Amino acid sequence: MKKANVLLCSVAAALLMTGCATVPDLTQTETELISEYAVGVLLKYDKGHGRKLVDTTAYDLAEETEEPEEEQPVEETQEEAEPEETAEVVDVSQDEEETKPMISSVEEYYGIPNIAISYTGWEMADSYPPQAEDATPFFSMDASNGMQLLVLKFNARNLTGEDQTLNMMGYRATFRISVNGEPSKGALATMLVNDMQTYDSVIPADSSVDMVSIVEVPQGTNPNTIDFILRGGEQDGTLHLQ
Repeated sequence: MKKANVLLCSVAAALLMTGCATVPDLTQTETELISEYAVGVLLKYDKGHGRKLVDTTAYDLAEETEEPEEEQPVEETQEEAEPEETAEVVDVSQDEEETKPMISSVEEYYGIPNIAISYTGWEMADSYPPQAEDATPFFSMDASNGMQLLVLKFNARNLTGEDQTLNMMGYRATFRISVNGEPSKGALATMLVNDMQTYDSVIPADSSVDMVSIVEVPQGTNPNTIDFILRGGEQDGTLHLQ
């Protein structure tokens, strides 16, 4: 500091000397430049001057060394803390599956008196009934593309010496047919007079009539097993035809 003061005094003395006649007068601009130079020299050698300025190094250091905030531990919720319960899988398919009771005959299921209905066989056809060359049938049906008609044949015999009326519609008879264990399909509704599902006629004494029930099956099907499912009563019944 003393060195700076001496230097400043020297500069001031020089300024005073410039006021003598031996040195040309200085302009206002020149005087201001010399003054600024003198102030700059003074500040340069003033060790305490820097302490009066705002020192940002401490702030820079604080930013560099600032410790990150400690993360608060996340409390586990009850759902996260407790292990997930695994639902026990229970096979109830056998309990839910309703087994249709086996029956011995159509007349037993519907409670038809004095008449015995028996299964006589089946045939596969593309159309039914067969058409004669010189005859025009009242009704005929054709199988859909890629399908065939499975015609199930039945015989209804009058067991008495009197005429007996057989009205299957009165028993609300409907049939489903399962072939080779496949899911059952509903018997087709036809206008055939001998369709067992809609048969309503008189069977003469000591005689019988033929009836049919028809379902579509894929072409080339070979019926190894046939289950005839009867509906209309309190519970469905199954008649194993073959």
